[in-house]
Amino acid sequence: MAERSTIARPYAQAVFELARERGELEAWSERLALLAAVVRDERVRRLVGDPRLGREGAVRLILDIAGERLGEEGARLVRLLAENGKLALAPEIAQLYEARRAEAERRVEAEVRSAFPLDEAQQRALAEGLRRRLGREVSLRCQVDTSLLGGVVVRAGDWVLDGSVAGRLRRLASELAR
Repeated sequence: MAERSTIARPYAQAVFELARERGELEAWSERLALLAAVVRDERVRRLVGDPRLGREGAVRLILDIAGERLGEEGARLVRLLAENGKLALAPEIAQLYEARRAEAERRVEAEVRSAFPLDEAQQRALAEGLRRRLGREVSLRCQVDTSLLGGVVVRAGDWVLDGSVAGRLRRLASELAR
């Protein structure tokens, strides 16, 4: 069976193209985030998966919960996903859409794990260095991880920089083991 993201990709691509053509990237981000949140809810997931509800019942349920916030185009997407039995893929579609949007807008979110909290000046300097290195606007998501002992680990997409003391110790141990 194909991976969920592989199945979701054409839907995300089609929504992205539509949103870009109409200049509605932010509006579609909000619609897809709402749809993904509704579909992730355990109670909704259970009901949508119940064959007694049927596809049209699943559409009504989601549209009743989301209300007007999805808009007519969002409602059409819900109907299309239901007709194809793909409503459960809404979270993956939203995630893939956001990745395409970030790529088009030359943005990246970087996850920063540090041994100690970073102050505002350190965060600004790190974001500026990453912007120069990656050639994109960078938003940081910082968290403290005391297991690093010192330094930071930065992940931006599939790019990783391990400048932690723990990482250095692992690399040193690996070199000594050779």
